[in-house]
Amino acid sequence: QVQLVESGGGSVQAGGSLTLSCVVSGFAYTSGCMGWFRQAPGKEREGVAVIYTRGDTTYYDDSLPGRFTISRDNAKNTLYLQMNSLKPEDSGIYYCAATYDGYNCLTWRMDYWGKGTLVTISS
Repeated sequence: QVQLVESGGGSVQAGGSLTLSCVVSGFAYTSGCMGWFRQAPGKEREGVAVIYTRGDTTYYDDSLPGRFTISRDNAKNTLYLQMNSLKPEDSGIYYCAATYDGYNCLTWRMDYWGKGTLVTISS
């Protein structure tokens, strides 16, 4: 059974940084990818970044030019999202997700989801 548990959310001022973590269990790093998504109040959930389980290929949403960095530590079964220069519009619930289907990674479709961690950016 695949489980993903996010942590690291909180409240910071605009311009600050946060690092989110996601501990992954029951997921075999044989194919597919893991990623971060977010949902702002009143908006649909959107993809932020994905990283393939094999190799270091990463993809980011076009609206995040260089401010966020996704990484993983397979030995620790942990996925990370480093967020810098945070803006109030970055506020929302951040979700960790995974899929074994590599094609789904390109279309931001995931099969397994965490419950999310709340990020609040004040101006």
